[in-house]
Amino acid sequence: MRIAILGCGAMGTALGAYLSKSPYEVDLIDSYAAHVKALNENGAQISGTVRLTAPVHAITPDRMQGAYDLVFLFTKSTANEVVLPQLLPHLHENGTVCTLQNGVPEPFVARTAGERRTVGGTVLWSATFLGPGRSELTQNLDNLDHYFEIGEIGGGDTPRIHRVADVLGYMGPAGITANLMASRWGKLVNNACMSGMSAVCGATFGQILAHPKAAACVSYLGREVKRCCEAQGYEMPTLALGFSPASLDLNDLRQLNENRRMFADMYRVALSAKASMMQDLEKGLATEVRMINGYVSQVGRTHDVKTPFNDTVVRVVESIERGERTMSPDNLAFFDDAWFDYGYGEA
Repeated sequence: MRIAILGCGAMGTALGAYLSKSPYEVDLIDSYAAHVKALNENGAQISGTVRLTAPVHAITPDRMQGAYDLVFLFTKSTANEVVLPQLLPHLHENGTVCTLQNGVPEPFVARTAGERRTVGGTVLWSATFLGPGRSELTQNLDNLDHYFEIGEIGGGDTPRIHRVADVLGYMGPAGITANLMASRWGKLVNNACMSGMSAVCGATFGQILAHPKAAACVSYLGREVKRCCEAQGYEMPTLALGFSPASLDLNDLRQLNENRRMFADMYRVALSAKASMMQDLEKGLATEVRMINGYVSQVGRTHDVKTPFNDTVVRVVESIERGERTMSPDNLAFFDDAWFDYGYGEA
């Protein structure tokens, strides 16, 4: 089996290091030439909660040859219109693209690669790109029951999805879900809430949770995600660490306070982590905010669900991308106090 990891930032590099232990031919593909050079010369160097250096084979996209049987797609969703047409000539007729990107990318990937060749899933651990050849795992993997949750777009339990899970198993257990799109909404809680606020404020997850208004925004963002999920006809799945999605309803102050403690528990092992959107802004790159918070806003407009918190994240992050303002807790002023039905909760 020929395998490619297309897009080798923080997570793709980490996965590549683990898959180097598999019996398969694995190519790490990335457009960052200095990163590719470092990977080939020094191996994939993983630090943080895990210490690992693994020899890997890395190439730039123009060096792709032959056809791959399985491709793990880790590029930013913003690059899909470029990278997917580059990939198609090198995807086996019966090959599979497993998108592990943020947001809800499966419909777009399926339109390009074909639904019969597309599966997807979510990554349940976090990492930070440190520089060419180096990635930092910012979450203790020992605390996870499984590292990935993957599934077929249309649901079901197929031999193919088990083969994909077996490959991912060289890093850690992959859970198989019969309701991939609902699982996507579950992960969107993390992406839209914590990642959105990290990018708005220019803060780590721990700093967000320590700031009363920022932490409250996380909860209200989550409520909007849940409402939009249900408006599309999906039932929000159980959240990370087994927390009930009912925590996102925010029907009173008590529930708001419990919800804040839930997020604190979820991220207690990743307090020093920066969201990938924040890292992109630090580098002057376009973010995935339109595919994450913007997707929630889009669904809200379709179903007449109000999403002022997600709308504001999109507006603020886009203004930072344009250079009109900087990441700062001062941006919390754009979240109107009148939107907080139960205030900020306890300090």
